[in-house]
Amino acid sequence: MNRNIACALSAALMLAVAGPASAGSINILDATLTEKSPTPDISTAQMRRILSEGSAIVIDTRPHDQFDAGHIPEAHVVEGSHEQRMAAIERLLNGNKNGALVLYCNGPYCKASKRFAAELIGSGFNNVKRYQLGMPVWRALGGPIVIEAAGVARIYGYDRTAVFIDARPAADFAKGSIAGALNAPADDVASGKLKKLPFPEDDFNRHIVLFGGDGNDARKLAEFMTKRPWHNVAYYPGRYEDLAGALKQK
Repeated sequence: MNRNIACALSAALMLAVAGPASAGSINILDATLTEKSPTPDISTAQMRRILSEGSAIVIDTRPHDQFDAGHIPEAHVVEGSHEQRMAAIERLLNGNKNGALVLYCNGPYCKASKRFAAELIGSGFNNVKRYQLGMPVWRALGGPIVIEAAGVARIYGYDRTAVFIDARPAADFAKGSIAGALNAPADDVASGKLKKLPFPEDDFNRHIVLFGGDGNDARKLAEFMTKRPWHNVAYYPGRYEDLAGALKQK
């Protein structure tokens, strides 16, 4: 999403919640769409708390290829027939249909989470909420994004402008990395030891893919990036060896 569009969307959401007279007193993180729905709609701030506390199972209701390309951390995707999807959700809840679920999709104009919520309610799940602001607003407000190996492979194969950042220590990077990757050790970035960051300054919308030894360094660097102007950033949550192997098959 273009940053100007993201800012405009954020402002519009604030007005939608608060109204023109009181918009200045509302934190955009507390905004929701307030649309009519059989399920409660949660804000970005609430979504952040849920992820931090692990207090709900988060479901990405988009197709699997979109999930692979970028999703909210800790989210799950389920596919198949209606019966298969309901059974998968019940397994995630350990059989407890009163367990908390949060659904999301591609933002304010996407109805996938609303349709899926209706299916869940019809199948007896009683604690369903939606983060209808979805991926565009989550990303625009600095939420970290996870990218799966299949999503990295697509970018690696087709997006020649993408930047790949290896967050491992310099000694590990020196032993070999993904072709064309740049090194930004997560600990050195966080401590301020690395003064010059290898991030593109010609276009803040370029794909930036972060990866590390086992996902921890990449997540740490991704958290740092949430407070920086680059806004098309995603991190790979797995081991470097697995990602390198997946890319070799391209």
